[in-house]
Amino acid sequence: MLQTLVNVFKVPELRNKVIFTLSMLCVFRIGHWIPLPGVNQEQMKQIFDASAEGSAFGKIAIYVATFSGGALSHSTIFGLGIAPYITASIIFQILASAMPQLKKIQDEGPTGRQKIQEWTRYATLALCIVQGIGWLVFLDRQGTIYPQAMASPLWWVMAVGALTAGTLFLMWLGEQIDKFGIGNGVSMIIMAGILATMPVALIDIYRTFEPGTPGKMGVPGLTGIAAGFVLVCAGSVLMTVAQRRIPVQQAKHTRGRRVFGGQRSFLPLRINHGGVMPIVFASTLMMFPGILFSYMHEVAQAGQSRGFFYLAATWLHNNFTTGQFPYVILYVIMVYFFSYFWITVQFNPEEMSKQLKEHGSFIPGLRPGPRTAEYLETVMVRITFVGAAFLSVMAVLPMVINKSLGVAESITHFLGGTGLLIVVSVTLDFLQRVEANLLMRNYTGFLSGGDEIRGPRGK
Repeated sequence: MLQTLVNVFKVPELRNKVIFTLSMLCVFRIGHWIPLPGVNQEQMKQIFDASAEGSAFGKIAIYVATFSGGALSHSTIFGLGIAPYITASIIFQILASAMPQLKKIQDEGPTGRQKIQEWTRYATLALCIVQGIGWLVFLDRQGTIYPQAMASPLWWVMAVGALTAGTLFLMWLGEQIDKFGIGNGVSMIIMAGILATMPVALIDIYRTFEPGTPGKMGVPGLTGIAAGFVLVCAGSVLMTVAQRRIPVQQAKHTRGRRVFGGQRSFLPLRINHGGVMPIVFASTLMMFPGILFSYMHEVAQAGQSRGFFYLAATWLHNNFTTGQFPYVILYVIMVYFFSYFWITVQFNPEEMSKQLKEHGSFIPGLRPGPRTAEYLETVMVRITFVGAAFLSVMAVLPMVINKSLGVAESITHFLGGTGLLIVVSVTLDFLQRVEANLLMRNYTGFLSGGDEIRGPRGK
């Protein structure tokens, strides 16, 4: 391991990429602690600590911290995190699959993708303004904004502008990591936010571990967290590298007296083709029903009537909170939807079949062309079902530990389920990219064994 780290810093290009990535993540963590003016941070922290287990405020803050790198619990300029950008990306990916005009622009190559990326940025700006105003109104209802600030229109412009600028800066930061660093920029930002919160979760475990005391964590709870940690780590690595290998036969052709081709190889199809993105997308969208139904419940309680609207709002509020059966079912459906949606966007069996045909290769027993494309699509649909099932188990695991063992939700999200899944998946992707850079220069990497790889003539 130490030799591998030395090898990383032996390669100037790879060293610069790693240092640049770490520097950008440090900039992200510095901005994470710049508070939003006009907000009573002490009172907000007290409300968050008192309501983290039950209220919509606590749950929203936990989800934003987990899946977007934001910091709603102490309202900083990066409070909204990268979530608006992720939401805008989801919107345009859905529109590209539903609108032929947008699909045509996307298929134009780098120019079309750059145009869609520009529209995504504009949509992110609009979402930031809407979500920023909604978040400030929500803070005002909690009584955490100073009255002098609320009465000033200039403060509203400044606060919404600061939240919007924070998200746009994170979006730019992620793009810079993609361009000049190593790893997926958005995923690295999300991972950095989770890793920064894990020590707090460990401290919470230490403080709440009192076996035999009602309402405190006992041995079963600690065992459940440890088992979840091991299960998610092992399962994440297994499902990330798992492949369905489809045999491919290269056609033979004769040139003069020599016969070329005829080799057998395989076409690797990843079991979890979407990686961690289906959970990120599903969790981002699942925040909105909680916010909407919580607001409807507050409006219904403020009214005098106890009719249909009150009953419906109360039922929705009670059943679409974390851990409730309807919420879990909707969450699993969303994970499956985005798993299949991701392969629809990223996996093109017709193009893959065309490339096999052009290179003189074929799948034994199948005709090149439409029949091969149909077979590849069928296989991908089946293995994606398994990958989505794994992601669903990982997404539901924190809720099960929270409800059955009484472990705090802030702990289970970071040590027993999706938070850890994101960290493991992003870290593995980062290591694979470093590994590829090292192998290109005849060095062993983190995932390879043995001594240094030698080139021709021992060089």
